[in-house]
Amino acid sequence: MSFQRRRETGCRLAAGHALFFLAIALLYAPALAAKKSYVVYMGSHSHGRDASPAAFETAALKHYSFLSSFLGSEERSREAIIYSYTKYINGFAANLEEEEAAAIAKLPGVISVFPNKGRKLLTTHSWSFMRLEDGNGEIIPSSAWDAGRFGEDTILANLDTGVWPESLSFSDLGYGPVPSRWKGSCENNTQAGVPCNRKLIGAKFFSKAYEEYVQPIEPSMKTPRDHDGHGTHTLSTAAGNFVPGAALFDVVPGTAKGGSPRARVAAYKVCWPTVGDNGGCYDADMLAAFDEAIHDGVDVLTVSIGGDPNDYFNDGISIGTFHAVKNGITVVCAAGNSGPSAGTVSNVSPWIITVGASTLDREFQSFAKIQSGKQFKGLSLSGPLPGNRFYPLITGAQAQAANATAGDAMLCLPGTLDSGKAAGKIVVCLRGQNGRVDKGRNVALAGGVGMILCNDIASGNEIISDPHVIPATHINYEDGNVVFAYVNKTKNPLGLITAPKVVVGTKPAPFMAAFSSRGPNTITPEILKPDITAPGVNIVAAYSEGTSPTGLPFDKRTVKFNVDSGTSMATPHVAGVVGLLKSQHPDWSPAAIRSAIMTSARTRGNTLTPMLDGASLKKATPFSYGSGHIRPNRAVDPGLVYDMTTEDYLDFLCALGYNQTLIKQFTDEPHLCRDSLSLFDVNYPSFSIPNFSGKATLYRKVKNVGSPGTYGVTIHHPPGVTVSVEPKRLIFDRVGDEKGFMVTIKASRTNITEREFTFGEITWTDGRHYVRSSIAIGLGN
Repeated sequence: MSFQRRRETGCRLAAGHALFFLAIALLYAPALAAKKSYVVYMGSHSHGRDASPAAFETAALKHYSFLSSFLGSEERSREAIIYSYTKYINGFAANLEEEEAAAIAKLPGVISVFPNKGRKLLTTHSWSFMRLEDGNGEIIPSSAWDAGRFGEDTILANLDTGVWPESLSFSDLGYGPVPSRWKGSCENNTQAGVPCNRKLIGAKFFSKAYEEYVQPIEPSMKTPRDHDGHGTHTLSTAAGNFVPGAALFDVVPGTAKGGSPRARVAAYKVCWPTVGDNGGCYDADMLAAFDEAIHDGVDVLTVSIGGDPNDYFNDGISIGTFHAVKNGITVVCAAGNSGPSAGTVSNVSPWIITVGASTLDREFQSFAKIQSGKQFKGLSLSGPLPGNRFYPLITGAQAQAANATAGDAMLCLPGTLDSGKAAGKIVVCLRGQNGRVDKGRNVALAGGVGMILCNDIASGNEIISDPHVIPATHINYEDGNVVFAYVNKTKNPLGLITAPKVVVGTKPAPFMAAFSSRGPNTITPEILKPDITAPGVNIVAAYSEGTSPTGLPFDKRTVKFNVDSGTSMATPHVAGVVGLLKSQHPDWSPAAIRSAIMTSARTRGNTLTPMLDGASLKKATPFSYGSGHIRPNRAVDPGLVYDMTTEDYLDFLCALGYNQTLIKQFTDEPHLCRDSLSLFDVNYPSFSIPNFSGKATLYRKVKNVGSPGTYGVTIHHPPGVTVSVEPKRLIFDRVGDEKGFMVTIKASRTNITEREFTFGEITWTDGRHYVRSSIAIGLGN
C-alpha cells in the first residue's frame, strides 16, 4: 500500500494528532507486526551542489530526529533507516510497519510514503544503420558524430548492474584529464573493486534496500563490478570506445563502439540477482544512486530498468528523474518489454525520454531446412550441427516424458523430454514460459543434437539471435506452423540447421519488436508514450567476463562482447545520441534535447513504407514507436524545439490536481498553480487526446534553435477527425525566438460505436527542417 497527500484541499492532521492516532493503531496492532521497507519522500533539498559534507550530515540528523519521534529514540530510528537522501532528494528509506507508514504520510512536510518496490532489468552495426558511419565503417562528414565531437567530455552514466572495468570499451588510452567539474569516484576498496581511469571516472554500488528486502550479499560481491553483463552492455552501447575486432563466437566480427564514444562514463550499480518474484532493482537503492549522480556531476543518465507504472509521487524512478532533470541532467529510460499488449509502457513521466525497441538491418541468419526442400530463415549465434547433415526431426510433444504433459513438452520445459525419444534428433520446440536458451539446454539433456525454436502467436515475427548451447535456430510463427505440420504428417521427417551467417541490408528495417511495451500511457494518457524508438534487437556490445553470455547456471562460457535484445538495449542508443547533442549544444535543456530527438525521427523503414509492428506485420502506430525511429544527424539541427522548464513540469502537476503546498515541497521553491491549467497545453512534442468528445483545442509554443526563417505547417489528419492550426505560418527573426500556435481538432464522423484510436501528425517546415509531431486521438466509448 502507498500513502500520499494528493489532490487535498482540506485541513491536514497536525503532527500531534498523527502521533495520537498512530499510538492507537499500534495499541491494537498485532504484537509482531511485520515491518517492510518504505521510502519517505519529503521533496527537495536547497543546499546545492557546492554544499559541505556538514550540510549533508545535518540533513541526515533531521531525518533521524523526525523518525525518532515515532520510534521512541534516535537509536531505533538509526536502526530503521536504510538510506538518508541528503544531497538533492529529501527523504529517507526505512523499515516501518504499515500503520507507521500511514501515519507518517499524513504529516506536514511529507509528500508521499510508498513501499520500496523491486523492479527488473528491462553494437557493431547500429550506428551505421543510423547513418553516423557508412557501410565500410568510415565516419560520415557532418554527421552527429562529427558535429558532436563523439560526445567528448560529456559525462554519461547508467543505473544498472555495474561495469566490467577491464573491457577495452572503457580503456582510457588517448584521454586527457578528467573534467574538473566531476566530483565522483570509484569504490575500489576490495579485490573485486572497480578502479577509475580517465574514461571510467565513477563506479559506486547501492545494495542496502535489496539486502533488507531480498537477501544479504556476500562481502566479496558488494562492489560496482558487473557480474550480470547487463550494465556493461548498456554502458558500452551508450559511450564505449571504438574497439576493432569485436567478435562473439567468430560470428560477429567488427568494430564495437558507443553512441558517444569519447564521453566519460560512470556506473551506479543498483541491480542485483533476481530471486523468485522479487526484482533485483529497488526504489530505495535507485533514489540513493540518483542523489549521488546529481551531486557527482553527471550530464546524461541512462536507466534500463522498469516495472508497472505508478503515480508520480509513488514511483522511485519518477522522483529520482525529476530531481535529475531539475538539475540539468537528461534522463533516458526504457519503455519496458511487456509488448505487444496495449497500455504496458512504463517510465511515463513527462520529464524523461521513454524508449521503445525496434530492429536494424543486420541479421545473424541460420536456416532451418526440411528434406522436402523448403527452408525457413531463422536467427542464431550457435555452432553448426555435427557433420552439417540432415537429422531426424521430432516435436517436443512427440518427445514427451512419461511424467509430463504434451503442452509442457511442446514448450521443452525442464524434465519434460524423454531421452529415449529425443536422442540423436533435432527437437522442434514452441516459444513461451521458459527461456529460449533454456529450451535448448533441455533438448541437450535429453540427448537431442539440435533445436528449432518456433514462435507462438503472441511473438509473431519477432525472432532473436541467441548464443544457444546447442545447434539451434529461431523461426517465426508462420514458418513454425509449416515445420510442425511437416513433422506431424511425415513418416520419417528430416531436418538441417545451417551455421549462422551475418547478413547486412535486410528489409524491412526497422520494424517494432513485438516485446517492446506499448501505449497508451495508463498514468496520464494525455502524454503520449513512448517518445522514440531505437535499435534494441540483437545488439552487440561489451559484456562482463564475470558471467556467461546467457547468464544461465549451466553455461560456463565467457565472452568479451555479447548480443542482447530488449528496450534495455534501445535506451542507451538514445542516451549516446543525447551525449552528442550535449557536446554540440551545452546550453540546451533536457526538454530541448528530447524535442530535437522526437521531432526529427522517421516513421518509414528502408523500403520507404511505414514501419511495421513485428508482432502482427501491420502498420505500427505512435503507441509503439512514439515519434518514430531516431535519426541522430537530423536531431543535431532540428530547427525548432518544444522546450520545457522545471516550472512547466510543476504546471503539469498542477493540472493533474496536485495542490500548491505539495508542489512547493516537491521543488523546494514557490510555485503558483493557476486555475486554467490544462493537460492538453503541456508543451510536449506530441499530442494525445485519450477521450475525445468531438472538439478539442491545444496550445503549444516552439523555439527557434536554427537560422532565422519562416515555417509553414502541413497536416496529416487522423482518420475520423480534422485538424487545423493557427497561425499557419511562424516567422522567426533570431535564435531563441518563441512562437505559439493553437491546434483545433474536430470530429469528422460520428458513427463510431466501439472504442478505437486514430493517428496523424503535424509538421512545421522551412523547406530544410521538418519538425514533426505525432497525434493520437481516442474515439468512441
